[in-house]
Amino acid sequence: MHILHVVGARPNFMKAAPVFRAFAQEIGVSQTLVHTGQHYEVNMSDVFFQELGVSEPDVNLRVGSGSHAQQTGEVMIRLEPIILERNPDWVFVYGDVNSTAAAAMVCSKLLVKVAHVEAGLRSFDRTMPEEINRLVTDQLANLLFTPSQDGNDNLLREGVAAERIRLVGNVMIDTLVRLLPKARGYTRPDLPERYALVTMHRPSNVDDPAFLKDLLDTLRELGRDLPMIFPVHPRTRQRLAALNQFEDTDNRLQLTHPLSYLEFLSLQTKATVVITDSGGVQEETTFLHVPCITVRENTERPVTTTLGTNVLVGRDMMRLREEVRNILEGRHSRGKIPPLWDGCAGPRIVQEMFHWQKADQELRFARAAGSDSRV
Repeated sequence: MHILHVVGARPNFMKAAPVFRAFAQEIGVSQTLVHTGQHYEVNMSDVFFQELGVSEPDVNLRVGSGSHAQQTGEVMIRLEPIILERNPDWVFVYGDVNSTAAAAMVCSKLLVKVAHVEAGLRSFDRTMPEEINRLVTDQLANLLFTPSQDGNDNLLREGVAAERIRLVGNVMIDTLVRLLPKARGYTRPDLPERYALVTMHRPSNVDDPAFLKDLLDTLRELGRDLPMIFPVHPRTRQRLAALNQFEDTDNRLQLTHPLSYLEFLSLQTKATVVITDSGGVQEETTFLHVPCITVRENTERPVTTTLGTNVLVGRDMMRLREEVRNILEGRHSRGKIPPLWDGCAGPRIVQEMFHWQKADQELRFARAAGSDSRV
């Protein structure tokens, strides 16, 4: 069996690594890793393969940045000949980035089977490009691996056949569990005893200059009581530069360049609170029992709010201030780790894959036998 994995952005790498490693333990399985190049800066891409212990990609499409249409189209154009040349039995796609939906569309038209890892998540907000990618990919995929029960419920409600859905747990947590000991050993001498860790990259937040300025002012105000460490995504860096805000020497708000996975995970483990608009960070903080405040009106990971440590504040800066105060005063939940977020999702995916293959073969044989009996 030949498995081809398509990854394109930082979150994909952490999701693909445990699946790649689990398949590597199986006899008779060959693998190809294709990096679309959607994220192409060193700290957003190359360093991740080194830290995750995954070999360098077999193919890099070097798509780079662009509008959603440009990026999706370029991935499709450059991926199609790779699929035809490599002729995989299955293509695995991850998460909800443009590369995910593009790969699913290419494979569906070439009649190549697609497995979607982290299927079924829904924010129910179609203004989010990621939501469109999720909807498209889940309708096209042959096999859907969900991280939590709400994913199963969403897919069934949308008419996806139950036999295509497998609840396997969260592959992001596999990577976290494996690398957590190393991350805890990472030291940073200038780290305050208490601090907030900030991430912000979604267009709905950073592409609005007025809101971005309001957010920065709020973070500086909160920084009087709790220093803010803000590793800046390349997209956000461009927006801050346009506001003449990137070169900030105020210790209350420390703007840094993007961090490697291990560096960022280390900061998460020690943070008093994480302020974010990232989906993956909501999951990681829930597992780590670190309070998380999400600057979004909705989340495709509701389990982080019902079971975990995550609180949604939308773009309400007064609410953000209140939630930070609650955390500083100890009024927050440590949360619970959702079922199957145990570091074993990758092996479960491989197991379920082989079960599906066996059941599919048996069904094909049964249909063939039934057809022969009617001749």
